[in-house]
Amino acid sequence: MIGLVDCNSFYVSCERVFQPRLRGLPVGVMSNNDGCVIALSTELKALGIKMGTPAFELQHLVRQGRIHLLSSNYELYGDMSQRVQSVLEEFAPAVEPYSIDEMFVRFDGFTHEQLLEHARQLHHKVRQFTGIPVCVGVAPTRTLAKLANRAAKKISAYQGVCVLQHDSRETQVLLKKIELGDVWGVGRRLVERLTVMGIKSAWDLAQANPKEIRRRFSVTLERTALELRGVPCIEMNDFDEARQRIMTSRSFGKLTDNLDEIREAIRQHGQRGAEKLRRQNGLAKAVLVFLKTNPFRQDLHQYSPSLVLELPRPTADSREILHAAGHALQRIYRKGYLYQKGGVMLLDLVDASRQQLSLLDTPQSDADRQRSAKLMNTMDELNKRMGRGTVSLGRPTPGAAWHLRCANLTQRCSTRWDELPLVQAR
Repeated sequence: MIGLVDCNSFYVSCERVFQPRLRGLPVGVMSNNDGCVIALSTELKALGIKMGTPAFELQHLVRQGRIHLLSSNYELYGDMSQRVQSVLEEFAPAVEPYSIDEMFVRFDGFTHEQLLEHARQLHHKVRQFTGIPVCVGVAPTRTLAKLANRAAKKISAYQGVCVLQHDSRETQVLLKKIELGDVWGVGRRLVERLTVMGIKSAWDLAQANPKEIRRRFSVTLERTALELRGVPCIEMNDFDEARQRIMTSRSFGKLTDNLDEIREAIRQHGQRGAEKLRRQNGLAKAVLVFLKTNPFRQDLHQYSPSLVLELPRPTADSREILHAAGHALQRIYRKGYLYQKGGVMLLDLVDASRQQLSLLDTPQSDADRQRSAKLMNTMDELNKRMGRGTVSLGRPTPGAAWHLRCANLTQRCSTRWDELPLVQAR
């Protein structure tokens, strides 16, 4: 059996752990630069506010004290996600993160009654040890586990925990009630095409001929149909699988033409990308740097350049990557433009353990690589232990224009277990 644990209103719940006064109040978390609402509490949804609503449209409610909007704090959310995963690992032999607030867990060897009790304990312990409320859905396949989780969240009778057997009457009734658009992996266009065939619910898709579904659509949809029948067909991707490219970018806090400030931003993005590269034991062969002006400001001159520079050798050394990124920026930057965004992309990634060495390599070249790897590993270990940015190449200027707008950022974030307030389940 497979369980899906989904954190309820995750970003908001993380904020409430450190600000208990926000419990029961309408709370939203805003996107980068405090642009729009990307996470909403149940109370905020009840006021009719939708996901993606521009924050400026809600400022009158904020001033009246009717709602609370907070700047996003991704370091906090990532840390709390790790805490949730640590609790899950105490209760399950395997945990597979699906997103920052969703994780699949394996439940093997339980009877139905034992499994239900185990899932309820898990539901309780995550809330008790982290302060994050969750819903738990358990079923024979990942697709059914997704639907079980949805039922646990939407149907109050389940009290946050739903365990489905593939051949039970309960599962059949639930599948008949679930619309196609709510099935994992079935998008709007597929819904339209399936509806023409008379397939309108999850149950209809489960009863459809899998071979016909594959012939008309794809092997992916065929697997979804089989999973709805209780036949496991979908395995999660290996989350340690190396990416083919790594992009690090972000909008500036405000429009800027200051080369020094833009250079700082590119340096920070380059360092972050290099850290991600080393995490997957990869090397980059090329670096792309880009800048963008605001396309919606037609009253301003538009210019969105980019440039790719090949690295002298495949590397994950932040110094070499930043050196190339700096050269690229110098070549594409033009005065007279107000830039809104900049970023760095690492290209042509290869596995460090499988890199092809040059015929011109010498013992000195190998020694240089070893020193580079040792230095970068030391930097990464210090930043992991003491907080991101503790050790960096260059120090960003406080208050620079390229920094994100975070006017309502939570003043506390947790990076250590002993800093987490004691939270008891209610």
